[in-house]
Amino acid sequence: MTQRGRATRTTGKPRGGQAPRPGQASRGDLAARRERLRAVIAPVVGAAGYDLEDLSVSRAGRRHVVRVIVDADGGINLDAVADVSRAVSTALDAAEESGGDIVAGEYQLEVSSPGVDRPLTLPRHWRRNVGRLVRVTVRGAGAPDGPPGGDRQVTGRVVEADDDRVVLETDAGRAPWAYADLGPGRVQVEFARLDELAESEDVDDDDDVEDEER
Repeated sequence: MTQRGRATRTTGKPRGGQAPRPGQASRGDLAARRERLRAVIAPVVGAAGYDLEDLSVSRAGRRHVVRVIVDADGGINLDAVADVSRAVSTALDAAEESGGDIVAGEYQLEVSSPGVDRPLTLPRHWRRNVGRLVRVTVRGAGAPDGPPGGDRQVTGRVVEADDDRVVLETDAGRAPWAYADLGPGRVQVEFARLDELAESEDVDDDDDVEDEER
């Protein structure tokens, strides 16, 4: 069973070398480190058959926190998250052992799938949310019944989505929208659907998160 947005795996690893003092790393340092991390992590995630949706690196005391968001058509479950986490960790080990300054000092790796609050900005995001209710800003000329040259908010259910457009079912009917005319979409929480999910699925919250400190 896929739990989109709830699968998380955390791995803490010590690293050799002198860790920067808290506050020592600048934003420029973190941005450069993020690009080095992406160069190592993106091929690993792609080889596993998933999309690297986001990668961030930040400081938390004396350690770095590396957050990796992965996704796939149909979602990604805990077992897949654990597999990706191990593969990424192994790749980071190999990169540093070969002399690369990837994550200086101690770091914590967090691999997870996107939550429902992730903005829909790419065609694959819309495709993976067919059937969900979304709210989106329709820009300028794409909003013919809005203020001249202005934007308007549209709430509708995603019926179809391909590489060029999305079809939304709204109170006014079904209509296609080109992605170029849309801002980021936001999935809307539907409490009735949550009640149906709770009745139809036996979800054990204890299995939603796997934490491992090494």
